[in-house]
Amino acid sequence: MKIGFDNNKYLKMQSEHIKERITQFGDKLYLEFGGKLFDDYHASRVLPGFAPDAKLQMLMQLSDYAEIVIVISAADIEKNKVRGDLGITYDVDVLRLRDEFQNRGLYVGSVVITHYSGQLSAEQFKAKLEKKNITVYLHYTIEGYPANVPLIVSENGYGKNDYIETARPLVVITAPGPGSGKMATCLSQLYHDNLRGMKAGYAKFETFPIWNIPLKHPINLAYEAATADLNDVNMIDPFHLEAYGETTVNYNRDIEIFPVLNAIFEGIYGSNPYKSPTDMGVNMAGNCIIDDEACCEASKMEIIRRYYTALNKVVRDETSDTEVYKIELLMKQAKITTSDRRVTAAARERAEVLGVPTAAIELADGHIITSKTSDFLGASAALLLNALKYLAHVDHDTRLIKPEAIEPIQDLKVRYLGGRNPRLHTDEVLIALALAACHDENARRALEQLPNLKGCQVHTSVMLSEVDIKIYKKLGMDLTSEPVQTGRKKY
Repeated sequence: MKIGFDNNKYLKMQSEHIKERITQFGDKLYLEFGGKLFDDYHASRVLPGFAPDAKLQMLMQLSDYAEIVIVISAADIEKNKVRGDLGITYDVDVLRLRDEFQNRGLYVGSVVITHYSGQLSAEQFKAKLEKKNITVYLHYTIEGYPANVPLIVSENGYGKNDYIETARPLVVITAPGPGSGKMATCLSQLYHDNLRGMKAGYAKFETFPIWNIPLKHPINLAYEAATADLNDVNMIDPFHLEAYGETTVNYNRDIEIFPVLNAIFEGIYGSNPYKSPTDMGVNMAGNCIIDDEACCEASKMEIIRRYYTALNKVVRDETSDTEVYKIELLMKQAKITTSDRRVTAAARERAEVLGVPTAAIELADGHIITSKTSDFLGASAALLLNALKYLAHVDHDTRLIKPEAIEPIQDLKVRYLGGRNPRLHTDEVLIALALAACHDENARRALEQLPNLKGCQVHTSVMLSEVDIKIYKKLGMDLTSEPVQTGRKKY
């Protein structure tokens, strides 16, 4: 993929800009950190060259200044909310995040449980953390939040919350996901610091939408596609336009909450240091785009991928058609169709000709390889072998795994494990390939090509099993599927 983003420039510029913002507020800044810190694959896909852990790398440059506070909502603990990308609950992710940060040399000061109103599950989680010697604070539900400003900015509002003891000038407030209460945590700290005679500040770090590129730029449209289930909408920031006569982009929730935020700042300090939601941000990503055309193309492909993800979720009853309709509108704005993704068109055309499930992959050199379902292999498993043979310069007709090696595995699946589908899944075919590599040179060379599949585009004509989806994800490929289920129980 063509590089469109200067990651090194971003790390330098972003860390310097945050340092500047700290000095504006008496050497204490609460930084609300939106999005993912060290696995931001959306950003790396729409900004080719952006490292998935770029934001973490940037924080590591500020490690002497920064401490991290992880926020989790008691409501999310109670309903066992799950991170869709990792398949783990938010409470488990808090521990994962803490370990990840500390392993990178970053200081994690504490955990805050927000929206607390006596939930038993939150109490149990608090006890679990304290048993691990993790400091935990409670922030309570405030009636009428965020509209009831007099109550919010009072001893019965923010004043009721535990004060978070912090030791460093930059306090990064992060969370497992959206809606955790990061902004309220920051504002609560401002209230308490003000009572203590400290003039701390607040800023917001969101990568998207990018404020200093056009509203309908494909990068910003791709962000809307990624958050279609949240009903986020990119908008021109009217407050910034009025204050400075400058057009900038923000999203609806920040714009809608700004009048309330303004009133809260005035309640705490008597005035608001910011004239607009854009003013609150510190994101420098827009200044580090070095090839706009490459980023536009990558973003358009991301919108198509998001479209297929939404279609699959509808089939699995995980979302409504509204999410699909919204992304369809975004595709029209971007002037793209699903056929603009080469690998998608290739898989569909192959399926129409053969009448069986098929798959296609686009490799780094632009070469497209297809596969089909056979008696031995599913299309997704066959695709891996076909791609690996091409990369290893092994003739397509060469069998990497002998049929006599596959048949015992099929017998095991059906006779002993009660399976109905004898064909090998991707995990099974990779294990078989690894065994073959012990005595076959072609298999060994093919197996060594697995790292070269990272970043490749894949499309299948039917929806895959969870096993196959996870294998493709582990290999770092961008997978989409037609919203067609085959041979699956619907209960």
